[in-house]
Amino acid sequence: MPPVLATDLLSKINERRILELVRQHGPASRAKMARRCGLSAPTVSKAVTSLIRSGLLEESGEVTEAFGRPGKLIRLSGRGANVIGVVVDATNGWIGQARLDGTQCGKASSTFAIPDDYESLLRILNSAIGEIANSTTDEGKPTIRGVGLSVPGLLEDLQGKTMMSPNLHVLDGHALASDLARRTGLTCVARQESHALCLGERMFGAARDLSDFAMLDVSTGLGLGIFSGGRLLTGSRGLAGELGHLTVDLDGLVCGCGNRGCLETVATDSAFLRGMACLLGKHCDMPQALDALRRGHPGGQVLLDRTLEYLAVGIAAVVNIFNPSTLFLHGELISASPAMLERAIEKARRRSLKPSFDACRILHSQGNKRLGAVAGIAQHLADEMAPDLPSLRSAEMPP
Repeated sequence: MPPVLATDLLSKINERRILELVRQHGPASRAKMARRCGLSAPTVSKAVTSLIRSGLLEESGEVTEAFGRPGKLIRLSGRGANVIGVVVDATNGWIGQARLDGTQCGKASSTFAIPDDYESLLRILNSAIGEIANSTTDEGKPTIRGVGLSVPGLLEDLQGKTMMSPNLHVLDGHALASDLARRTGLTCVARQESHALCLGERMFGAARDLSDFAMLDVSTGLGLGIFSGGRLLTGSRGLAGELGHLTVDLDGLVCGCGNRGCLETVATDSAFLRGMACLLGKHCDMPQALDALRRGHPGGQVLLDRTLEYLAVGIAAVVNIFNPSTLFLHGELISASPAMLERAIEKARRRSLKPSFDACRILHSQGNKRLGAVAGIAQHLADEMAPDLPSLRSAEMPP
C-alpha cells in the first residue's frame, strides 16, 4: 500500500476508535481518550478535530483534569450525529430519530400499522422518513446520517433482498433498504431482525464487553443471532439463524414458511397468544393473556407450560450447538416476571448437555428491535469510516 494511503487509512482507523469510544462511554476530554485507548495526545487531537469538522463530534463544557489545564469535553454532536431507526414487524412498525449512542432525540417517534401491499409500505416509510429528515437541519441542510431498518425474514446480504418473510409476505422478493434509499436520497441499511437485536445488545445493552453470545428472539417469530469471536455470524448469504423453522412436530400447525410443526409455531409470544385466543374465544394481547392466567383460566397454565417446554427445546439447541457464554432471550412472555424466566431455564437445564449449560448465563435482553435498527445503521457508518479491528473493542473507561 502506498505510504499516503496507509497514512490515510490509519487516520480513519483512529477516528473510528475515538468515535466508538465516545459512543460507548459518553463525553470525555482528549486527555482521557488518550489514556483510555493508548494513542498519543497529538493523534487523539487530530482525530477529534477531523470528527468535529465532519459534524460527528462537538466540544461542550470544560472538565478539570488531574494534571495540566482544564480540557474541553468531547461529545456526540447534538445535530450531526443523528440517524433514523425503522422497525418493520408482522403487524406494526415503528420509526424514530436517535443519536449514534442509541438515545432517542428530535421528533417524537411514531408507530404505524403494516399495510397489505408493498407500495403502500414504501409510501408510509418515505413520508415518515422525509418528515424527520426535513425537521433535522443545520443551516437548511439535512443532518440525518442514514436510516437503519430491522426487518423480519430471510434477508439476503448481497442483494439486500428479502427472499422470504414467513410472517410478513409483503416483503417477499423486495429490497426495502434499496427502494427507500432511492426515494429518500439517504443511506438506508436493512438488518434481519435477529441480527439487529444482536448488534443492539452489543452496542447499547448488556453485551457491550462480550465477544461470544447468543440472542434468541421469541416474540413474533423465533430467530437466532450469534456473536462469535467478536463477529456476527450471518452465514454465506446472510440467511443464518432461522432456528424457528426447525421441525419439532411432524403433524403440527402450518407455519408461514409453508412447512408444518416449526418451532416458532409453538414456542413464541405469537404461539402463546394464538392459543390463549382460542381458550378465551377472542383476540387478546399479552397483558390480557397474563391476566387470564392470574385468574386461573382453565387450560391457560397447561398452554403456558407447553409453550415454555418448546422454548426450552430452542434454548437447549442453542446451548448445545453454539456453546455461548451468555444467551439473551427477547420476548414479552419470557419477560413477564422473573419466575417465567426461571421456569424456562429449569426446563432448558433438563434438555441441555450439562457442561455446556453450566457454562452459559441465560438472561433477559436489555435491548429491543428499535435499538437494533439504530445499531444497524451505526455499525454501517463505522464500517464505512474504517475497518473493524479487535483493538477497537471496548473496555471500561478509566477515571
